[in-house]
Amino acid sequence: MKQQPHKKIALIQMSCLVNTQDNLLKAAELVRQAARAGANVICLPELFRAQYFCQREEHALFDTAESIPGPSTELLGQVAREEKVVVIASLFERRAAGLYHNTAAILESDGSLKGLYRKMHIPDDPLYYEKFYFTPGDLGFKAMQTTQGPIGTLVCWDQWYPEAARVTALMGAETLFYPTAIGWHPSEKEEFGEAQYSAWQTMQRAHAISNGVFVGAVNRVGHEHGDVEHDGVLMKGPEGAGLEFWGGSFIADPFGRVIAQASHDKEEILIAEIDRKLLEDTRRNWPFLRDRRIDAYQGITSRFLD
Repeated sequence: MKQQPHKKIALIQMSCLVNTQDNLLKAAELVRQAARAGANVICLPELFRAQYFCQREEHALFDTAESIPGPSTELLGQVAREEKVVVIASLFERRAAGLYHNTAAILESDGSLKGLYRKMHIPDDPLYYEKFYFTPGDLGFKAMQTTQGPIGTLVCWDQWYPEAARVTALMGAETLFYPTAIGWHPSEKEEFGEAQYSAWQTMQRAHAISNGVFVGAVNRVGHEHGDVEHDGVLMKGPEGAGLEFWGGSFIADPFGRVIAQASHDKEEILIAEIDRKLLEDTRRNWPFLRDRRIDAYQGITSRFLD
């Protein structure tokens, strides 16, 4: 499949409403807007169909999960087909009774389901109780050859692990997408907020540099308590300060330069051009893949080298 030397990618930085259907319709409209602004590959933030519900452990919230294929892939697949774009949609997947995943669905420009990536690294921290909801991914890391070139999708907590980015790049991905839901605990923002965001961005820029790839990290914005309304049932989030999602979505080139960046508090469609020649030139000048000592990395699969 011959690839065009240039394409545009878009990140949909959005706030999430209480009603899950409203979020789906909103996301579909934003994808259309991005496509009509010239984007060829469009990525939505993590779990965009709901406010970030993992701020507590509540069994009723499993009712918000959906099958893949399902309602979200049907509607977004229709938009992808009509607008002739590739769409990355992060969903709460119901795989079977009692078995759920945090899953990215990749929809081709003809509306078909190209493939799935199931989040591999699952956090468990205050207000991020994801281990209660999500089974760790079992599909491994993936690079998918789409009509817009080879892409890899990783999800949120995956972004802190260089192994995930490396393996996905070694499989041929030229752009890594990170759908994300990350924010500040309000009590920590004043002291640690700037450092936390800087670390988040620096880590992903490092993935771009060390692998010679483009990186797109897309976050949500807004202050949420995790209130979710689904099929007429309202499930209130926990009392307390909630989470302030810090936005700041960005796109970095293979040199680690931030070529587009969104604000911390507004909804935005972030678009940047991807130049495949820049990827080639960067890897020629920084041949990190050539000089890897694959004969000396056996310890990387050990939990710790005592």
